[in-house]
Amino acid sequence: MIVFAAHVPNSPLLLPSISGDRIGAVTKTRDALEELAELLYVTKPDTIVLVSDHPTMYTDAFSISVSDPYVCDLADVGDLGYAKTYHPDFALIDKLQRDLRALEQSVTLTTDERLNFASAIPLDFLAAQLPHVRIVPLSPCDMTPKEHFVFGQALKHTLHASDKRVAIVSAGDTAHTLTDFAPGGLHDDGATYDAALRTMVEHQNAAGLLQMDEDVIKNAQESAYRKLLVLFGTLDGMRVTPETLSYESPFGVGYLVVNFVLG
Repeated sequence: MIVFAAHVPNSPLLLPSISGDRIGAVTKTRDALEELAELLYVTKPDTIVLVSDHPTMYTDAFSISVSDPYVCDLADVGDLGYAKTYHPDFALIDKLQRDLRALEQSVTLTTDERLNFASAIPLDFLAAQLPHVRIVPLSPCDMTPKEHFVFGQALKHTLHASDKRVAIVSAGDTAHTLTDFAPGGLHDDGATYDAALRTMVEHQNAAGLLQMDEDVIKNAQESAYRKLLVLFGTLDGMRVTPETLSYESPFGVGYLVVNFVLG
């Protein structure tokens, strides 16, 4: 059964080893992630399904990584000594891929032993107090927004029926174009995108999320939209109250932390 749902950012700058003396600029986000980790701990999850940009991604298929162990590696973003390991939920992965294919969803299995910062950052916070938790790394693809939402709906059937206590978390930063020193430079659509996205999330407006302007999304240079659509599909039909724990953009990139309160 699904016992927890959330959206988190996954910027490497949320870790002191990467941001250094700039870590104070993300205090609000770090505090929110620590609060979220406490809320997750209380639900006693067996497994975290993490929807994020994992190393192997496809144009026309969603993917689930299978490896034992997974090793989170931050060498690409400057922390050569970081290495945390996690273990898969083999049974749930097998059940998911069978059920999803039976529902004619495009899904494939990959074997990424090393997971990048997009996995490492969320897990560093959320799994800190859960040494025995299992994970299911799930990647989006280049298919349409509607197909991501429908994939989430298909995902829900297996997760909701599972005898495991499952947490589902989407991970990604919002606009990367909020200031002139942002990674994507300044673009007015960055702020437009973040404002619209936050409104849709706070009102759990899946239809509005699906109808967001494609050019605005592209110009925002974001990395959260499709993951959120999978999450929204998974929560479709459930009684949910979105609670924004924090939003800030100290480096010209939007960091949004949301707890989707179930029940």
